[in-house]
Parts: sequence; structure tokens; C-alpha cells
Amino acid sequence: MTQSHQTQLNVIVVVADTLRTAFLGCYGNDWIHTPSIDRFARQSVRFTRAHPECLPTIPTRRTLHSGRRAFPFNDYQPVPWDNVYLPGWQPMSAEESTIAETLQQAGYHTGFFADVPHYFVPGMNFTRGFRQWEFIRGQAEDRWNAVANADPALFDRYRAGSQERVAAHLVNVRPQRPEEDWPTARTFQGAIDFLRDNRPPGRNHASSPFYLYVDSFSPHETWEAPLHYYDLYGSRAEREPVCLTAAYGPFADRYDDRIPSIRANYAGLVTMVDAWFGRLLDTVDQLGLQDNTLIFFFSDHGTNFGENPDKIIGKPADYMYPGTMNIPLLMRHPAGLGAGQVRNELVYTLDVPATILAVTGQQSADPIEGQNLLPLLEQNNAFRARDYLTCRYGNSVWYRDDRNWFFSTLDWQSTDPSSRPGQPPIARLFDLETDPDCQDDIAARSPERVAVARERILNDAGGHLNYYERRDSTDALGRPQFSSR
Repeated sequence: MTQSHQTQLNVIVVVADTLRTAFLGCYGNDWIHTPSIDRFARQSVRFTRAHPECLPTIPTRRTLHSGRRAFPFNDYQPVPWDNVYLPGWQPMSAEESTIAETLQQAGYHTGFFADVPHYFVPGMNFTRGFRQWEFIRGQAEDRWNAVANADPALFDRYRAGSQERVAAHLVNVRPQRPEEDWPTARTFQGAIDFLRDNRPPGRNHASSPFYLYVDSFSPHETWEAPLHYYDLYGSRAEREPVCLTAAYGPFADRYDDRIPSIRANYAGLVTMVDAWFGRLLDTVDQLGLQDNTLIFFFSDHGTNFGENPDKIIGKPADYMYPGTMNIPLLMRHPAGLGAGQVRNELVYTLDVPATILAVTGQQSADPIEGQNLLPLLEQNNAFRARDYLTCRYGNSVWYRDDRNWFFSTLDWQSTDPSSRPGQPPIARLFDLETDPDCQDDIAARSPERVAVARERILNDAGGHLNYYERRDSTDALGRPQFSSR
């Protein structure tokens, strides 16, 4: 039964793209400046073993907006006019309901503010159910301002894979501008304005609950922070040339001289997100919303800076190390349930939409596949502890349980494991009991444990995972074509 408006809780969801747990004070970092997130963590339940159920950006957001697994990507259909083509990177299905639609139909006022450019590629269909939504323009991958207007005199300040990426950054982010003009600040300011505008003085504030979804592309690349944030972590003398991006893969040695600058800029972007998230929290308090608003803060995935056996930098699909797969997940209940608790259960991003529907007393038109996290706060034993988790990213898969951390390419499904021309199969296994940082690969020494991981991955996938190979050809709409096996 639907709750009355007087008893329905508001919900705020804040996602920070590519935010890794190792760069947050509340997860043990002793040099990062994240006072707002750390304060929020003290008021929240903090999950230490939270992971995405699929990757990367768009697949996991299909999960967050629908409440259903996007894994195993066996129905991949690319859209035209995109700039990313990966298994699972496809629109919200017109045949499935969304969390926003469910809440809007129940009387919630719904808002969506994001500067993640991939959301808004034509045909992606993520704005369904939101009565107010805004695409905050300007992240470097956004097809927004004219790259021809980039000042070539500034190019030498940067070291990047392409001048077009540098040019897009210069005309879109415009790093010389004040902090308030950066896309991150404007995204959070849009959310702040949503809260203020929908609580005008003198109105009946309890008449309409709200669902606010905020998605910050920072600290995702491009990695250049405003100088006053960079200065917290790096030397001006070592800052340039700025690496806006780094080639994903076992290439950390290529960036030996740049990693301090990359890390300082990344940390600066983390602190920028923290500062603006803090302003959003302050607004919640100023408007008297703290006692009836459930707030989530988490990430879709992290990234790496070479601190792993393969010297991986970035977040390549074939190497799902903890830097990529460990994500922060914080949940603040308005009644203070679980405040300051640390929970070690295996949880998914998939559990966030399940919890939202549970706390608002709503039921989706389609089955929800995550688990409600509230029983962990209420300690009523209703949460079903998971034995393991699985994830897919591109043509690679990941598995973990209490003891094992495993990832591999999908070649093992083929009768010929060397079927990727020029690319040997990749498989890594780590014992989390003796090697929690995943430094000693034991896959070759533990075939029986590898076999269990693969069996469970396949079981979750319904017995098969399509392996997609991109062809040189395109269809009539210009979409790359793929063959699957």
C-alpha cells in the first residue's frame, strides 16, 4: 500500500564517476581532503565490500535507473552517433520501467542533474520519469563548444593522446574559469536549486516528496583540477605537462614522470566533488530536510595508478583490480539508523534502487533484482547474505567471494582459448585472506578455484556469455557491427 505524502521519505542519490575508495578519508586515506564525505560517513552506514554488478559508465547506470541487472550483456545493440561501443553500452529499454517513473507515478517530484555526457547521446533514454532534468554541459567528452576555438598556444601545457581531446577540454571545461563555472560545480548547484525551488517559503512542504538523482562526471577524466585544489596535493613545478588522460592498460611505466601530477589532479577533483557535495548537504540541513530524506553517496567504479602487479593505469576491462572494482557506498537514514556502522556484507550497486523502492513503499512494474539494505541497519536478519558477486565489463568478467578475487577475459568459453589474434587470454586469481591487496596471482596454482569462479559466473549469466568481436563494417546508420559467439 502506498504511504501517505506525510510519511513518505524524500530520496537523494549522488553518484561520483570513477571515485575510488582509496582516495577517501572515511575509507582509510590519511592525506586526502574529503571533510564533507567523511562527515557524511560518520552519519551513515559505510559499506566496505561494495562493487558494481556491471561496467562501465552506461551499463551500470542502466542498473541504477532500472533496478535490474544489465549483466550479462547477451542482447547488445549499439546506438548510432555514440562515441563508445562496448557490450552492454546501450539505451534504457523502452520495454522496462524505471525507478523515476515508479516514484513519479506515486506522487514524487523527480529531478535529475548530471554532467555525464554519455547519458545524453541521442536515443539513450535516461530522462524517463524525471519531471525536471538538466544536462550540464562542458565535460571534455561533451560535443558542445567548437574545438576550432581552442587556443593553440595552450596545447604545450598538456600531454594527451590527441590534440582534439585537449582542444575539447580547453573549450568545454575552460580551466581558466572560476570554480563555480566548472561542470562539477554547476551540476551540484543545479541540484541545490532544485531543492530550494521546490520548497518555496510559506508552502506546505510535506505535500509532495521528492526523488533527486545527481550524477557528477568528476573525478573521471579529464584529469585537471582547479589550481587551488591541485595545490593541496602537488607541486606547481611538476604539474605540467598535464596528462588529461592516460592510455588504459599495463602502461604505468610510460607515465612514471607524470603519475605524481596525474594523482594530484585526480585527488584535487575528488576534493572538488567533496566541497560541492558538502554544499548540497548544507542545503538539505538549511531547508530542514535532514529528518525526512534518505541520502546515498557512491561511485560506479574506480581507477588505477599502477599500484598492482600488472602496472595497470586507468580502468581497462581486462584487468579488474580493486582500484577499479572497490567502490564507496554510504547511506544516511533520516532516523539515524546505522549511523557510524561499518558493514562488511557483499553488496552491489544493484541494491541502491531496491532500497529506494523499499523505503518509499513502492513496487516497480518489473521485478527488482537487488536487495533492500534497510534490514542491515535495522538488524532484523532479513538481508540474505551473498556468497559471491559477479560482474561483466566489455569482453571480460569478474568474480569475488570471501576468499577469492578473480577476473579474466572470456576466451575460456571457446574451444580455442587463443582465438583472439595477437592477444593471449588473461586470467588472474588472488587469495583475499592472505593477499587482500591482490598482488600475488595464483591462478596457475589454483585451477580448482578458477573453475568454481567460472562456473558461478556462467550460472549467473544463464549458461553463456556472448563474446563480441567488432567488425570493420558499419550498418546503414553508421553503427559499428559486431559478431558474437
